[in-house]
Amino acid sequence: MVVAVNESLLADVHALIDAEVAGKRGASGLAVKGGYAAVQKVSPTIVPEAIDALAPQLFEQLEPFWGEFRDSDQRSFGAFLTARSDAAAEALLSVTDRRVAASSRQSIKKVYGSMRPAARKHVIEALPALGDLVQRHAGE
Repeated sequence: MVVAVNESLLADVHALIDAEVAGKRGASGLAVKGGYAAVQKVSPTIVPEAIDALAPQLFEQLEPFWGEFRDSDQRSFGAFLTARSDAAAEALLSVTDRRVAASSRQSIKKVYGSMRPAARKHVIEALPALGDLVQRHAGE
């Protein structure tokens, strides 16, 4: 795996998500911030629990990109992912796509389906910071 999933990594991923949400602007940013706040109000542990549950699969999806990066002459994994933003975002979102597809709850499928296009945009925006986080934890 690209990085060892441990408490330090999980805390950094949570901080990254918080920062990405806080940095959203405009009407869509207000929607993201409102939704994030509402989810945390319902269950303050939902975000860290989701990170803990999904992190191994998410980092597994980054493994092929990491291999290509290591074989390249590039120095920033964040920049490397950004240059491959479409493929990287789809690889990461495939984790949640599979999870939602396996759900028997139609309401979850409907909400996720309506949010999926915006989620792709937000994942792409987070790739530079995510790549830098991975590179830091990989000890490169």
